[in-house]
Amino acid sequence: MIAEKQLPEGFSIRNYEAADYAAVEKFWNDNGLGGAHRGDNAAVVEQTLKAGGHLLLLVTNEGKLAGTSWMTNDKRRTYLHHFGIAEPFRRLGLATCLLNASLEIARTDGFQLKIEVHRDNLPAQLLYKKAGFTFLGDYDVLIIRNIHE
Repeated sequence: MIAEKQLPEGFSIRNYEAADYAAVEKFWNDNGLGGAHRGDNAAVVEQTLKAGGHLLLLVTNEGKLAGTSWMTNDKRRTYLHHFGIAEPFRRLGLATCLLNASLEIARTDGFQLKIEVHRDNLPAQLLYKKAGFTFLGDYDVLIIRNIHE
């Protein structure tokens, strides 16, 4: 268990296990965070974990998935992906707890930390700014999702 002292009673943060993938993908899809349709399948998750990444799960004592924080790295930067809290669990301070646990791991890894945040997601921007993130610059993010098409 990770960062237990910060969490409200009834919640814990733990590391992802391969058996969690179906619940994680459902969580990501339900919360607009990604999923296999965006290339985030079980094999990719496992590959990133083997390469030094981390996937934290915020769960209730009943085992319900309440949040995720997926960190990958290129040995220069850690990238925070699919960070989110499910709607019924928002505004309880859980995002701050999950982010603090993620920052603790990022500090141990020792790389710069980067996250992309939608321009309209003001609550997330506020959370990240409070945690010390600063605006990188006036960049647009471009992507080719399927290099074979």
